[in-house]
Amino acid sequence: MNKSSFRIAIVRLSALGDIVNTAVVLQIIRRHYPDVLIDWFVEEAFAPVLRHHPLIHEVVAIPLKKIKKEKNISLLRTTIRSLRSREPYDHIIDAQGLLKSAIVAAFLPGPVHGFDRSSAREGIASLFYKTTSSLPYDMNIIKRNVMVITEALSIPYDENAILHKTPVFPVAKRPSSLPEKTKTIGCVIGASWPSKCYPKEQFAQLCDLLPHPCSLIWGSPAEHQDALWIAEHSTNAIVAQKMSLPELVNFIAHCDLTIGNDTGPTHMAWAMNRPSITLFGPTTPRMIYPTSINIGIKSPSEVDIYHIDRNDFSIAQIDPHHIAQKAKELL
Repeated sequence: MNKSSFRIAIVRLSALGDIVNTAVVLQIIRRHYPDVLIDWFVEEAFAPVLRHHPLIHEVVAIPLKKIKKEKNISLLRTTIRSLRSREPYDHIIDAQGLLKSAIVAAFLPGPVHGFDRSSAREGIASLFYKTTSSLPYDMNIIKRNVMVITEALSIPYDENAILHKTPVFPVAKRPSSLPEKTKTIGCVIGASWPSKCYPKEQFAQLCDLLPHPCSLIWGSPAEHQDALWIAEHSTNAIVAQKMSLPELVNFIAHCDLTIGNDTGPTHMAWAMNRPSITLFGPTTPRMIYPTSINIGIKSPSEVDIYHIDRNDFSIAQIDPHHIAQKAKELL
C-alpha cells in the first residue's frame, strides 16, 4: 500500500498519564510513514492535551463519561452514528485494552488491532480485534503502549526511538508566572487516588529542603486547598495558577525539575524531556520510562499490578530528605 494513503485511528481514551505516555508513538509513526493521517479518539475531558498537535490530523472527543453520568441515550446514538460514518481507516489500534475502548474501535470502519486476551487489561476486549499483539501486562507501560501500535503498523521496535525522542508536545514561550532568574521546581501534589498522593505535611517539608522555589501544581478544588496548606506551612512554596491542559504541558516544559505523584502532570516532564522524580506507593516504576534525568522512588510496599491495593498508603514512608538529595543531583 502506498504510504501516503495510510489512514490510522488510535483509540486511547484515558487517563491523562496514559495518553501522555502513548503520544510518543506519533513521532515514531511519522518517521516511517511521513504522509500518514493519524486520528486520535480520546475521552472528551482529555482532548485539549492533544488538540492542535502537529502530528495529529484530527482529535476526536468521545463523551463517554457524559453519556454514562447522564444516561443520555440520544447522545450515545449520535456518538455511535458519528463513529460508523467516518471514512474507512487502513489501521485502527486500540492502545488501551479495555472493553469501552474496544467497542469504540469496533464502531469505526476498518480492521482493529489490539492486545490479545492474556495481554489486555480486560481480556474480553480482545474479542473485538481482527489482529492482536501478545505483550505481557507487567511490561513497562510506555514500551507496551508503543509496541501495540508499532506491531500493528509493521514498524520495527527501536528502544532508541523512545530514549532519544523529541518533546512529545509543542513548546511555547516561557510562562510569565515562572521566575526568570532562578530555577523552578514543579510539585505535582494530586493524583487520582488518595493513596497515590504524597502527604501534604511531607510535601511542605520537602519544599523547605529544596534549593529553588517550588510551584505547587493542582487540578481539583481539593488539591487547591492542599496547595494552599503546603504554601502556608513552607517558606519555599508558592501555589501555581489554575491551568488548562495545554498550559500545564508548557508550564512543566519550562520547569527545571518536576517532583510528583504517579499521575499525568508528572509524566508530562518525561514527555517534554525535562527532569523528573515520580513517587510511587500503590503503583510501581513500570509506569515511567526511566532515564538519566527521569527517575522513580518507590515506597517499601510490595505491589501486585494485577490487583492494585488502593488502601496502600505506604508512599508516606518515603523520606523527604531522600527525595531532596535526588533532586539536588538532578538539578
